[in-house]
Amino acid sequence: MDTRRGTLIIACGALAHEISALQRASGWNALTVQCLPPELHNRPERIAPAVRAQIRQNRERYRTIFVAYADCGTGGLLDAVLREESVERLPGAHCYEFFAGPRLFAELAEAEPGTFYLTDFLLRHFERLVIRGLGLDEHPELHQQYFRHYRRLVYLAQTRSEQAQQEASRIAQRMGLAFEYRFTGYGELGERLQALLSRQRAAQPENAWPA
Repeated sequence: MDTRRGTLIIACGALAHEISALQRASGWNALTVQCLPPELHNRPERIAPAVRAQIRQNRERYRTIFVAYADCGTGGLLDAVLREESVERLPGAHCYEFFAGPRLFAELAEAEPGTFYLTDFLLRHFERLVIRGLGLDEHPELHQQYFRHYRRLVYLAQTRSEQAQQEASRIAQRMGLAFEYRFTGYGELGERLQALLSRQRAAQPENAWPA
């Protein structure tokens, strides 16, 4: 008898809130989410090894594993690991792409390559992940080094909040960047996760999934 559980999603911690909300709304009872620290985005060379370790730690416990990361600055290293482990990931270069959708993201990137993107998660944790995470609290002189090629900040909002929009605008002003607001909701994240689960449900024996 196969005692393994359904599907494990190994997710970037920056997507934890959105994936959990989609899970509750959609009734994905056979889905387990494990999140890696969002601070890995400051050291993208560590993402692929961390994902591999999580896959190998859980392979015998779950029938299927899926990775809720885009490439996220790994330069193809994550894809190399996932090919070796035979695991899928979300398509795209960054999570911004599946929030905005490929077409809008391409338009934004083409209009201004030097764009700093905020999501709801990054807005909530800006001080921890950006200011302290990059050492700007102790070495503010590094700001020019990190952001010298940026010209614009785009806030890709998952929820509608005037307060959050104002806070994002203040961050743009603080960074000396032009500000643009785009409400995206969860973009294509829910659709892509639903498609994954539907494919995997179809591929599994009928008694492998709870009713």
